[in-house]
Amino acid sequence: MVTVTLYRKDVCNECDEILQLLGELQMSHPHQVAVVNVDELENGGAEERKIEYPYVKIGPYVLHTPVRKTDLQVALGASIDRAHHLEAVGDKEYQTRLSRGRTVTKTDRFSYWLSKHLMLVINLFIFLYVGLPFLAPVLMKVHLAGPARVIYAMYSPLCHQLGFRSWFLFGEQFFYPRELAGIANIKTFEEATGITANKILDARAYLGDEKVGYKVALCERDTAIYGAMLLFGLIFSLTGRKIKPIPWYVWLTIGLIPIGLDGFSQLPGLASGLPAWLPVRESSPLLRVVTGVLFGGTTASYLFPLLEDSMKETRTLLGTKIMIASQLNTTGEK
Repeated sequence: MVTVTLYRKDVCNECDEILQLLGELQMSHPHQVAVVNVDELENGGAEERKIEYPYVKIGPYVLHTPVRKTDLQVALGASIDRAHHLEAVGDKEYQTRLSRGRTVTKTDRFSYWLSKHLMLVINLFIFLYVGLPFLAPVLMKVHLAGPARVIYAMYSPLCHQLGFRSWFLFGEQFFYPRELAGIANIKTFEEATGITANKILDARAYLGDEKVGYKVALCERDTAIYGAMLLFGLIFSLTGRKIKPIPWYVWLTIGLIPIGLDGFSQLPGLASGLPAWLPVRESSPLLRVVTGVLFGGTTASYLFPLLEDSMKETRTLLGTKIMIASQLNTTGEK
């Protein structure tokens, strides 16, 4: 049976008249009616898409107000003839589309739920990702080295975990920079651990002790990156996910270039046997945090609103499908 879908808003003076006209045509042109109130959807988007409501969709035909009885009659007749023809020729694609439009699958419901709660999922994931590395030094402190080492091993492929570029908890200092960084009045990594700067693998494997403290499983810069992303994600969610994405060139200029310059300029400082004229430097924890926050914050400011825009369309499409299918299935049961 042909389906007639009336798309309306809460305030609709013409809707009762349209439904009455459809009722008068029910005997001569059998059909099912579904009503979609876009104001009941998570994101009707009427203003954004500049759609005028109400309008009627009958098969492939769309009728805008004012909707006359003759318009409905012609569209219904054409749709019914089209449906009979497609059924007569055994068009499998038509039958599949018809069945899909009336069936709400578990995948549809999960996708609809995810489209509504994507930021919750993202924020929870980032919170766990950036929070779990801080659990490792806590476990080391309470002498649960086994579980702590599991966390260090998990994050080892994801972060360099160099001791002189990581945070430490429960020790004399929160960080131990290399001597090359030139930070005054701070005990260096070499002084605190006895590990020389050129022993990269040893610096990576070093976890700490009772005096120095225990290393966080994520480096200073990565902690700043994901911390900034989490902060923006929370602000974005609390403000109703209405913040617009920043321009790509702002992300490139403020987010990517500073972290790229600061990060790559340190690479010669990790190598040996390089020419004397080549500049060798080591960044400071403060600079790593600043560039990490800039990169993480601008990346989230650019990416999260774009994800939300794509989810708006998904919510609208699936919300409409669920609303229509529930009405059609209820009608069919009667």
